[in-house]
Amino acid sequence: MAFTRDKDHGNSTTLIEFILFGFSDVPDLQGFLFGLFLIIYMIILIGNSLIIIITKVDSSLQTPMYFFLSNFSILEICYVTVTIPRLLADLCRQNRSISFLACATQMYFFLALGATECFVLTAMSYDRYVAICKPLLYPLLMNSRLCVQLATGCWISGATIHIGFTYLVFSLPFCGPHQLDHFFCDVPPVLKLACGNTLMIEMLVFVLAFLVVTFPFVLILGSYIKIIATVLQLPSAKGRDKAFLTCSSHLMVVLLFFGSGTITYMRPKSTHSVGMDRLLSLFYTTMTPIFNPLIYCLRNKDVTVALRQLMP
Repeated sequence: MAFTRDKDHGNSTTLIEFILFGFSDVPDLQGFLFGLFLIIYMIILIGNSLIIIITKVDSSLQTPMYFFLSNFSILEICYVTVTIPRLLADLCRQNRSISFLACATQMYFFLALGATECFVLTAMSYDRYVAICKPLLYPLLMNSRLCVQLATGCWISGATIHIGFTYLVFSLPFCGPHQLDHFFCDVPPVLKLACGNTLMIEMLVFVLAFLVVTFPFVLILGSYIKIIATVLQLPSAKGRDKAFLTCSSHLMVVLLFFGSGTITYMRPKSTHSVGMDRLLSLFYTTMTPIFNPLIYCLRNKDVTVALRQLMP
């Protein structure tokens, strides 16, 4: 374990690296877990890459809905790449140390990409709201320029909102223990190792979680309440079924992603446990990205047709 001496406190020491505990408590399953996570990672990469390719190649999918879906798939690939490759490497080696800089970098990109996903999902719900509730104005409101502006705003907002927060977290004194009881540098396990006053950071976590998770979720929920009310008024049963099928795919992804994120970052600190934190983290770092291509490919006829045309 690496330390640096704090001149102001004589013999006290400050940590300059962590040891990721990961799944060291199940040594007999290291090989199995490596194979499992490798397969999951490959499925996520291939599935989301296929969505990106078909939305670029197929002219019938050159619409705002699939433009945002393509952005979301790019995000999913980046999102899992922040955590899973490191996890796979740690399952193969004894030394699982991670420097402060590497830990801070991983946390920043994980939070930034997660925030961007929340914003992109909100933009996708707005697109569905305009398409179903204001169909005559849809081509005018959701033009290509606005779509690019919305997507750019989502990426820039996600990239900037967590810079200061990550800096504040790693400005805290970490005096030991050095073992991070998690498989990546997430906020709750890192804060557990801080020996300073973390009250301000914990309050900031709730504020950011509200702005990034709760507020977008409320907007999405409001959009879908109006969408459902409009769909129920459609005279055609076929039209209602098509609208519900399209929107239910997006809503399933929203509930999976926002549900696990809300439980992780907004539940009281006293209810946090190592096992639960790790399980929830596995869920929103691997399960949501793997469900995304499955949900959209299996439940979306346009995507299914485009895939069949793409395959030889």
